[in-house]
Amino acid sequence: MPLNNTTFTDKITTALKTLQDDFDKIALARHHQPFNVLGNQTAHHSDFLVFYSPDSRQLSVSEKNIPAMRLANSDFFICTKELDQIGEHYLLTRTDNDGNATSYYDPYSFSAQIGDLDLHLFGEGKHLYIYRILGAHPKTVDGIDGVLFATWAPNAARVSVIGDFNSWDGRRHPMRSRGGSGVWELFIPGLENRTLYKFEIRNRDSGEIQSKSDPYAQQIQLRPDTASISRNTAPFEWQDSAWIQSRSQSDWLHEPMSIYECHLGSWQRDENNQFLNYRELAHRLVDYVKDTGFTHIELLPITEHPLDASWGYQTTGYFSPTSRFGTPEDFHYFVEHCHEHGIGVLLDWVPAHFPKDIHGLARFDGSALYEHEDPRRGEHREWGTLIYNYGRNEVKNFLLASAVYWLEEYHLDGLRVDAVAAMLYLDYSREDNDWIPNQHGGNENIEAIDFLRELNYITHSHFPGTMIMAEESTAWPQVTRPTNVGGLGFSMKWNMGWMHDTLDYFSNDPVYRHYHHDRLTFGLLYLFTENFILPFSHDEVVHGKSSMLYKMPGDEWQRFANLRLLYTYMFTYPGKKLLFMGCEFAQGSEWNHDKTLDWYVLQYPHHAGIKKLVSDLNAMYIQQDALHKYDFDPMGFEWIDCHDTDQSVLSYLRKNQNESIIVVLNFTPVIRDNYRIGVPELADYEVIFNSDSSFYSGSNAGSDSVIPADDIAWMNQPASLQLSLPPLAGLVLKKTI
Repeated sequence: MPLNNTTFTDKITTALKTLQDDFDKIALARHHQPFNVLGNQTAHHSDFLVFYSPDSRQLSVSEKNIPAMRLANSDFFICTKELDQIGEHYLLTRTDNDGNATSYYDPYSFSAQIGDLDLHLFGEGKHLYIYRILGAHPKTVDGIDGVLFATWAPNAARVSVIGDFNSWDGRRHPMRSRGGSGVWELFIPGLENRTLYKFEIRNRDSGEIQSKSDPYAQQIQLRPDTASISRNTAPFEWQDSAWIQSRSQSDWLHEPMSIYECHLGSWQRDENNQFLNYRELAHRLVDYVKDTGFTHIELLPITEHPLDASWGYQTTGYFSPTSRFGTPEDFHYFVEHCHEHGIGVLLDWVPAHFPKDIHGLARFDGSALYEHEDPRRGEHREWGTLIYNYGRNEVKNFLLASAVYWLEEYHLDGLRVDAVAAMLYLDYSREDNDWIPNQHGGNENIEAIDFLRELNYITHSHFPGTMIMAEESTAWPQVTRPTNVGGLGFSMKWNMGWMHDTLDYFSNDPVYRHYHHDRLTFGLLYLFTENFILPFSHDEVVHGKSSMLYKMPGDEWQRFANLRLLYTYMFTYPGKKLLFMGCEFAQGSEWNHDKTLDWYVLQYPHHAGIKKLVSDLNAMYIQQDALHKYDFDPMGFEWIDCHDTDQSVLSYLRKNQNESIIVVLNFTPVIRDNYRIGVPELADYEVIFNSDSSFYSGSNAGSDSVIPADDIAWMNQPASLQLSLPPLAGLVLKKTI
């Protein structure tokens, strides 16, 4: 651009010539460090201010409207007059080509805002609250309100903030590079609440420009839109301190835990098949969960995600509750309402992989930043997703901060970590030649193991009483044992082996079940090696696997009886409980994420009976200490008889220090009269639950309510009972007082 020597002094003209190359880079949106060019340039031995303002007719400085002069044939403006009266921060008044004037403080008059300690901790992977630094955060600097934007993109040539406030023009707000930290930042004064924004990133090598959603955004547009949303709101005023205090002192190992797994988008919808708001869901869901007796709600991921059909498991917003159901404030309300009514809230959380969507984390700064470059380490081919590079401190910090965020900012009571097996094994679901061994030649993902241990140590130490649960389907040892003894440190683990064996057994026609009796007994060989949850989850009622009801063999009566028996077995077997929505009333069709559950079936007695049965099982499980106190301890379980293969009957004791609960299960559609079992005391025993009761639309067969024990030793017990076992049903008995 030519300089007019009659306009500027020789000193300024000389200084401007030294900036010529910088000006060109700014105009082409290629400058790595715009603060070396824009704003006050006294560092270049001259007193002048430089502004870049595309599509502007004129520009003036400060409340005095001191005119800035345009450099010929450019969008650069220079102010050389009355600089001593302008001050450190100054207003710019821009008049556009249509004559519209707007005033704003110059972002390039502000110094760097992120402290060196924050950058150092982030680089070390130790900044648990980095989500309060990176992202978009309201901030007041020298009495001026604005938003501080920051992102990590170490391999970018240039990063800009773009949004509806600057016409999505990457030339207008290039960010300050913080050197070797890889962090870019920019304080933009005067932005309003709920500003839409993204980061525009220029590839260092190819020059390609991409617009990326903010990885640390705390609110994101509803799909299909993908812009991040800045939030300038007061902190949520929590009223659940009593719940948090009680949780911190809880002994969850020995307390009942029955989880209702829920997909908010398809649990219930409005009359137009549209999503409900978090607040409306809170009231409806809490009322329902309390009525059915569950202690916790587990949400399929409500972390923001672009594709409904991923059910939330292909996450793009690790710090953002999905906008499908409202705002972050609405989700705060949801959690608090649950806590006010004694219901815990758990979240499915997905640190194993992320989608390839162009606006997300994939090749965020033009390089394989969050993922591995080599697809043998960096891609789940089966899922079409990318794998985190857990060995990179900043990536690990991103995930750890996300976990902390949900526990700290939303008071969640725990996280269920998805796809842990995929994290642990380098060869998970891969062909023999499609993975890279670790440095010791093994298939263990050492970086992921270290990450999981750190995750569990941090969350348990910072948020006492919260639970981190693993969806882990292999025989990896000590998943739920403390990290200081070599374990992974999870609170609990899904018992996938029990689930598969149990459903396989129940799929058999009862006439063949005696051939498969070991499916029910094998699990006791490993049951107390881990802290197990018994899951009948969403994964079991989709993709052609049939609903829980239609997994059961036989005619209608047998299907419902089998399902009642299955749930009785589940709720009396050692382990915490998890049931996916709709299973509690025997929905007949598979789960469909695009529509509400089939609530209409509750008008039919068999379905209403299943719901009543689940409610009563929950109540019994919670009220009877022996059914939950030692879920993870062999002292809480004892076989009465596990060998009655011919009649397909199981009987066992659930125990605490003071009493025993007797469970007898008949897996055939035959009433078994005069069936004798051993019992620990010569006393009267009361039937406290019968899954064949007419209350549950059963046939009401089985023993009377109170049965006196006989002084006959049986099955290594000092006394015995003679029972009438109802068909395809379970009895639960307890000694009368």
